[in-house]
Amino acid sequence: MRELLLPDVPQDRAVERSKERDAFFDNAKYLAIVLVAVGHAWEPLRDGSRGVSALYLFVYAFHMPAFIVVSGYFSRNFDWSPGRLRRLVTGLAVPYVVFETAYTFFTRWTDQVPDRPVSLLDPLYLTWFLVALFVWRLTTPLWQRVRCPVPLALAVAMLATLTPSIGDDLDLQRVLQFLPYFVLGLSLRPEHFRFVRRRAVRVVAVPVFAGALVAAYWAVPRMSAAWFYHRDSAQELGGPAWSGPVMTLVAFGCSLVLAGCFFALVPGRRTWFTVLGAGTLYGYLLHGFLVQGARFWGWYGPAWVHGPFGVGVAALVAATVVTLLCTPPVRRALRYVVEPEMRWAFRREAVQAGRT
Repeated sequence: MRELLLPDVPQDRAVERSKERDAFFDNAKYLAIVLVAVGHAWEPLRDGSRGVSALYLFVYAFHMPAFIVVSGYFSRNFDWSPGRLRRLVTGLAVPYVVFETAYTFFTRWTDQVPDRPVSLLDPLYLTWFLVALFVWRLTTPLWQRVRCPVPLALAVAMLATLTPSIGDDLDLQRVLQFLPYFVLGLSLRPEHFRFVRRRAVRVVAVPVFAGALVAAYWAVPRMSAAWFYHRDSAQELGGPAWSGPVMTLVAFGCSLVLAGCFFALVPGRRTWFTVLGAGTLYGYLLHGFLVQGARFWGWYGPAWVHGPFGVGVAALVAATVVTLLCTPPVRRALRYVVEPEMRWAFRREAVQAGRT
């Protein structure tokens, strides 16, 4: 996933490229991945707490859509050239195999399921995103050549909710239902992000976020947060088939507004966490081990953890851990599994093209 990391280039070019990086997008990626980690940390605290459930629903309404929009935006130049196909394999397919296997063995221990099979057709936990991004990026040239790509992608997502027969292979429901956000990112231009970063939009974003929190609190006992997971059909969520397309449109509208507000509030200048935006894939893939382990180790057992103070501590710990996992030392140490070069597996022209 090269849009999340600095490419492998000579040192002088790497320095030059780092200067060219837009601080806004690095900031956005970092803040989005922090929200992902915090949302995962809050998940076990929802039972019996309407407030935590509202916070959880609020975050889930836009954190992955925002992350996917940025991923789509940085995929605009993708084509089927040898170099980019090589990076697709080394940056997504190989890490998927590695982390799908790792999470399977890890959750055999944490979930006490010793016979859980290693299945590359059934993405476990957060590895679905690697599969989805692989498929989305592979189809990028198609979306860039059709008319009205966003409405078409939205129609695909709506149709996907009509039937559970799509199955769970490669988490295809999620791939299809999150597709509109990626295609939207492909369709955006720098001026669109400049628009949402205007002062007037930033001023409006604050009350919109506040209103969304109130709406989430109201919605908690009335709807399932699973509508924002985009992993099930309407029937699997207990609704009639027609509710799937309707809720897809509603969720897309809500997520789009909140993601826009999120982008409006992201600082555009360089900050202490700007450099961490290049390592968000590492934070995403690695923080899940701590989240899964925390349940097994009984960290959510004490009563105080389920109170307001505990909710804050869980958020702080999650934010701190994912921040550390995005740092350059972690990236250097684990690059061989997250972004392996694998030059031995490709013909010389593909390797050379991948470095340009």
